[in-house]
Amino acid sequence: MRHYHAAGVQLSRTELDAAYSHATDTAYRAGDEVHGHGMHQLLRLLVAHQFDHLHRHGPDAVKEHLVRLGEERHRLAERIAADFAAESAEGLARSRMVLKELSRDFKLGVVSNFYGNLQVVLFEAGLRELIQVAIDSKHLRVFKPDERIFAAALKVLDLPHNQVAMVGDSLDKDCAPARKLGMRSVWLRAGQDGAAQASARSGGPQASAVADHTIETLDQLKDFRW
Repeated sequence: MRHYHAAGVQLSRTELDAAYSHATDTAYRAGDEVHGHGMHQLLRLLVAHQFDHLHRHGPDAVKEHLVRLGEERHRLAERIAADFAAESAEGLARSRMVLKELSRDFKLGVVSNFYGNLQVVLFEAGLRELIQVAIDSKHLRVFKPDERIFAAALKVLDLPHNQVAMVGDSLDKDCAPARKLGMRSVWLRAGQDGAAQASARSGGPQASAVADHTIETLDQLKDFRW
């Protein structure tokens, strides 16, 4: 949200979430052309869809702001996408250092609600070589929190469920289904202080019910004694 605010587009979290959901659903339904997108190209697509939603369904102040921008709106969307891409690249670089260390002792996998280009993004970030299995929901046609997407990864890893830990930032989509399958669950809270309370208010699980551990950063996984 801060990238929108920095670009002069004032949104609430609820308003941005609606635009984000629209962009995500639209990208899930996109054709094969998305399958070759790297991270920056993907983010350009998602932000363009977010702008489209805001232009048509956003709050009046935002719609009026986008109308006043005219063709400049496209350059603003590119700026926001570039900011998101730079932030993502930094996060992936930090994750790579942690995963490289963990890969010495553990089999690693990725299970993601993605757009058919998960492999491209992982290769681009230098992560694919560290990972034994990468499950992209677009190809499997099963999306988290459906337990089948986790079961597909477990089948490739060929490990007992109770010897596998799912590390994810969503209690509903990651930790809860992993726990149902008998996996250990680790909630990457990462600044989501109100996430457990919000989940509980909406009928979702509380952290204590579905997460065996809670961490703030991936680095903390290095200190675990399983």
